[in-house]
Amino acid sequence: MTTSLLLFLALLFLSQTHGLTPKRAIPDEGSTLQVLHFSSFHRQDPLSWEARVLQTQSKDDARVRYLASLVAGKSVVLTASARPNYVVKANIGTPPQTVVMALDNSNDAAWIACAGCVGCSKALFDSSKSTTFKALGCQAAQCKQVPSPTCAGSACSFNMTYGGSTLAANLSQDTIKLATDAVPGYTFGCIQKATGSFLPPQGLLGLGRGPWSLLSQTHPLYQSTFSYCLPSFKSDHFSGSLRLGPIGQPKRIKTTQLLRNPRRSQLYYVNMIGIRVGRRVLNIPPSALAFNPTTGAGTIFDSGTVFTRLVKPAYVAVRHAFRKRVGANLTVTSLGGFDTCYSGPIPAPPTITFMFAGMNVTLPPDNFLIHSSAGSTTCLAMAAAPDAPDNVNSVLNVIASMQQQNHRVLFDVPNSRLGVAREFCS
Repeated sequence: MTTSLLLFLALLFLSQTHGLTPKRAIPDEGSTLQVLHFSSFHRQDPLSWEARVLQTQSKDDARVRYLASLVAGKSVVLTASARPNYVVKANIGTPPQTVVMALDNSNDAAWIACAGCVGCSKALFDSSKSTTFKALGCQAAQCKQVPSPTCAGSACSFNMTYGGSTLAANLSQDTIKLATDAVPGYTFGCIQKATGSFLPPQGLLGLGRGPWSLLSQTHPLYQSTFSYCLPSFKSDHFSGSLRLGPIGQPKRIKTTQLLRNPRRSQLYYVNMIGIRVGRRVLNIPPSALAFNPTTGAGTIFDSGTVFTRLVKPAYVAVRHAFRKRVGANLTVTSLGGFDTCYSGPIPAPPTITFMFAGMNVTLPPDNFLIHSSAGSTTCLAMAAAPDAPDNVNSVLNVIASMQQQNHRVLFDVPNSRLGVAREFCS
């Protein structure tokens, strides 16, 4: 074995055992931003593996209930954290100040914690130091786009809820720089007060389809098109990427039609027509998968939920087929909301395929199995969707971030299509 190879292996061992962070795998350049993982699965978390899984399940339950309340046309305050899973770095103002912004493709909001904010984190944007900052008044057209706007003097202010927290902000504009792209006049909420501990530390970058989202504000530049590749939860020291605009997007990618729910236009609905475990297409009632804009039923891709949630008939079918393929000789246990766990590794697990109109997405085991750090427990990392508000059965299937990891997911709004292609981005 050569000396250089020995040195490489030694450095790799040190980086994995002592938490050293190598150089960024994907630098910000052009219209591509580095996506960093901000998950409770971080290896330095003092919680045990089991406790982290239970904590993430609880947060997921809260987020899925929130999404279900959106499609039902109701407003629900989440009782658990909706902390982001993935973040990007952006520069705001002139001269630029760096902020970390959470990605949320099911949200239209844009806000940043500003200096003087009561209840915000220490890392704040100081608008007084930016020569391009502008506070928007009540007569501005954008004031009609924010939730529950109020006028304190001439400033346009608003209040909103995110996770278990509430925020009060003034509607503002400034130049934002994403990778090397400068966007003048970017409209966002400059947070003045925050209560609760569940807000992303510095800001939120909403990638939904509403009028306030990044896509709408930058349509001439990015043409309402973006893609991301989310790094694995296991890859603490590596990053994925967010690619903005049609340039550089994959040419050979299978796509399915994006569907639009007029009641909640920010959500990215698709038509899931079936699920396959191994080679077997499951017998799932069509009503469990059908898109219905009136009830909000259907399937969405969401970056803020960690583990995929399926409506009960669909999940029960997946669980039954998976257990059957694994075999009856292994004892099934549970961990919180995961009801299909085993002691030790699963020999030759089957693949799981989500079938969409015009596109199949076949997941390898890394996208649906989680393992304890000691390797003593393996769980199917999917669950039945929690009941919606008022104990109504959930009608929403959520394809979550773990199942999207190491895939390039393309959102092409002008052409009403969503594409998925396997890509190792960790």
